[in-house]
Amino acid sequence: MQFVDKALARRLESAEEMPQVEYARLYRQVRPEIRAAVEPISGGHMIFAGLDSPIGRAVGMGFDGPVKDTDLDRLEAFYGSHNAPAQLDICPLSDPSLLELAKARGYGIAELNNVLYRTLDQAETCSLPTGLEIRPGKPDEALQFSEIVTRSFFEKEDPPEGFAEMLAPMFQSKGSLTFVASLGGIPVATAAGLVIGEQRIFALFAAGTLPEFRGRGIQTALLRTRIRVAMEARCELAVVVTRGGSVSERNCVRLGFRVAYSKVTVLKKVQS
Repeated sequence: MQFVDKALARRLESAEEMPQVEYARLYRQVRPEIRAAVEPISGGHMIFAGLDSPIGRAVGMGFDGPVKDTDLDRLEAFYGSHNAPAQLDICPLSDPSLLELAKARGYGIAELNNVLYRTLDQAETCSLPTGLEIRPGKPDEALQFSEIVTRSFFEKEDPPEGFAEMLAPMFQSKGSLTFVASLGGIPVATAAGLVIGEQRIFALFAAGTLPEFRGRGIQTALLRTRIRVAMEARCELAVVVTRGGSVSERNCVRLGFRVAYSKVTVLKKVQS
């Protein structure tokens, strides 16, 4: 494994940054009422993809030099124009000025996630659990896939209204590589990935298994499938962002992923 320096961290952060950029741009076409928007800032991008969306924050800031007060002014104006809280990711290898400015302005921690990666320098075998079939997804199945992910996220509570519809474009984009796992012809799990050619990174995301079908090795099979596709696309690294200690993280570690670093998403609420 490579030593995680600033240059590698910038590549790894693209695995969260570029999918959000791509999907926000797609939302502008297919869901114009959301008023999705993307703007570059401090070497990264700030993204808005709808209120209550699981995506849409500033990612990649502070890798090309110090962040200034005026940058945070721009960020807060950008999100404020959408009546959304200003939010951004801070990585341990971001310029220290980003954290100091966020602290001074009263940003609070909203999420803590681990960034995991593995090199793609060895073949990945992919034996499927008995009866499981995995195939590429189709754009017209996007809503069905997003409903599976939504049910996996909100196992014990009702999701926000329209949440599955909000996720659906993630499975429609031309750049997305989507996969569906079926048992007896019934779709029970999905996962997606994106080749980020400039960085030679394969981003893994949008994985979900219906609660009643967990514990059968389905997500491990979807991970192996996507790793194989990433190697075929000549990517050097596969990257996934997870909550620490989650089942997703344990699945990844078993397949050779390692934690590069933990990072925080910080948020500043809209002033009433």
